[in-house]
Amino acid sequence: MRFAELDAVTVDGFGTLVSLVDPVPALDRALRGLGIEREASVVRDAFAAEVAYYRPAAVTGRTPESLAALRLECTRVFLEAAGAEVEPGSFVGSFMDAIAFEAMPGAIETVVGLRARGLELAVVSNWDVWLAEHLERIGAASLFSAIATSADAGAAKPDPAVFRLGLERLGVEPGRALHVGDEPEDEEGARAAGMRFAHAPLATAFEGLS
Repeated sequence: MRFAELDAVTVDGFGTLVSLVDPVPALDRALRGLGIEREASVVRDAFAAEVAYYRPAAVTGRTPESLAALRLECTRVFLEAAGAEVEPGSFVGSFMDAIAFEAMPGAIETVVGLRARGLELAVVSNWDVWLAEHLERIGAASLFSAIATSADAGAAKPDPAVFRLGLERLGVEPGRALHVGDEPEDEEGARAAGMRFAHAPLATAFEGLS
């Protein structure tokens, strides 16, 4: 494959474009501020329980109202797993403040290089509709012409719907686009949508292309 065969590149969000900054210290501080002391391992396990809940539920975060409901439930799952008797509504702000992302090594530089080649770029990710805000915070949103989430599409990868939505927003045919991702669902969904696929990391995904 050559760059001349591509009009667009789409990239997965978590694990490909961004990674999660460890939320445990911030969550621990928030709990201690309420007089609740837990071992770091307990806080970490509680957050893992929340992640397990969030991943399949992200598709429901489609509107401000449904996103607020999703965040409230995620907070409840975390608090329950941590054994913390706190009203979720009073802790949801602290919980969300602890969630921060950073760019994967070499990801931004790679995206900038792809833009310099004239390629259209989109993020295609299993995420709620707040993804654009996270990308804004790390200075990455402006590098992409479109963002398509599973919540936007109403279906999560490997369903090809989110890939097709990303391509529609770019105005690019599937056969002229390549998706970069880090999970089997990325490859399965991209190929089902008629796209090419390359494995993450972004920093090395295009090695050998001319």
